[in-house]
Amino acid sequence: MIGLPPTLKVFVATAPVDLRKSYDGLAQVARDALGQDPTSGHLLVFANRRRDRIKILYWDRDGYAIWMNRLERGTFRWPAPRAAALEWPPAELAAVLGGIDLKATRRRPRFALQPA
Repeated sequence: MIGLPPTLKVFVATAPVDLRKSYDGLAQVARDALGQDPTSGHLLVFANRRRDRIKILYWDRDGYAIWMNRLERGTFRWPAPRAAALEWPPAELAAVLGGIDLKATRRRPRFALQPA
């Protein structure tokens, strides 16, 4: 698994995306489908229809960067498609990348500050 700071925001496109798209194509999907600014520094996560590939787009100070993961066997557990963007805590992204099925896990209640 990868370690991500808990302050990082992760936005997930739940609908399948054509992963032949590169930097500009994924940035446009982030604007249109997720309603997010791709230059914000947040991680923008996309998966293909078979759910065996994931691309993560992010702004790296002076340009876009893409991280990609392709599974040789199996699939990623992915949320059902929905109209709005889904925000995951970084720990959930790390869990999905590590092969953990989020539906089979349970989140314990924790204190959280209410947004102002």
